[in-house]
Amino acid sequence: MVSNMPVYRIHRLRESRRQQFRWAPHTSGASIVKPHDYDEGASVEADTPYAAWVALRGTEDALQPGDVLAAENGELRIYKYVGFEEARWFVPEPVPAQAETAAS
Repeated sequence: MVSNMPVYRIHRLRESRRQQFRWAPHTSGASIVKPHDYDEGASVEADTPYAAWVALRGTEDALQPGDVLAAENGELRIYKYVGFEEARWFVPEPVPAQAETAAS
């Protein structure tokens, strides 16, 4: 039987960043997350991010605050102390051509 349940890729916040995440003030709106702060982990099938959290709760793979779930469609959800919120990968702005020339 083929499952139509969404698959979420788990991105685990690196331990070196957890304390900083823990003490950061809560902000509204989408969180900007940097890929180099995360280790890509396993995948989990679940209807929603909350269902993924419930499925993993109490296991050694339980989600921790700061972890990100990436849906197959590219949507990101970050697990915060208040639940799941929208997230986006940080994309650096391209360096203007003039600045590159001046720096040479």
